[in-house]
Amino acid sequence: MEFIDERIEDYSLAHSQPETEILKKINRETHAKVLQPRMLSGHMQGNFLSMLSHMIQPQQILEIGTYTGYSAVCLAQGLKTGGKLHTIDVNEELEKMVRAHFEEANLSGSIQYYIGDAMKIIPGINEQFDLVFIDADKKNYSNYYDLVFDKVKSGGYIIADNVLWSGKVLDLEKNKDQETVLIDAFNKKTHNDDRVEHMLLPLRDGLMIVRKK
Repeated sequence: MEFIDERIEDYSLAHSQPETEILKKINRETHAKVLQPRMLSGHMQGNFLSMLSHMIQPQQILEIGTYTGYSAVCLAQGLKTGGKLHTIDVNEELEKMVRAHFEEANLSGSIQYYIGDAMKIIPGINEQFDLVFIDADKKNYSNYYDLVFDKVKSGGYIIADNVLWSGKVLDLEKNKDQETVLIDAFNKKTHNDDRVEHMLLPLRDGLMIVRKK
């Protein structure tokens, strides 16, 4: 997943905003208690999401894929006063941990946390979003994109994580598994969408950043 020289990444993090105590705690608990801790956004990507959120100053954010709450805390830091982050995850086993993280971060009042199928929950959220972060099951990336597009304000952003898929998208002849093929199809879909401006940023495992015209 990591494409940057470890020394460069260490130097970059040493000269970046440090993790808050609650983010350090989420990081530690995820690695100690949860399967597949590599799914965590982590310090560098979390910093970037927080910075981007502060730049956009969103009133409404939608996150598809909460996991243990790290990225939600980062994104919520840039909310306008009175703003709301809506975050959805299918894993009910993590709910107690995640709610405790939001409480400790003093963000419970700013975050609406949903447990269930995002494809069914999103149509019932009656909001227009300034920012959408997609970091859930890869097979549905294109479906999520289509589902949220009309709910994103003109000038709003959609960000999708893991779009380099550990570099597997570079060799589709070798990597013909369904997730790699679908991630590549999603990247091509956004690249060919004339309704948006976009860039694929090779940060961590790749972020597709889309701005709706």
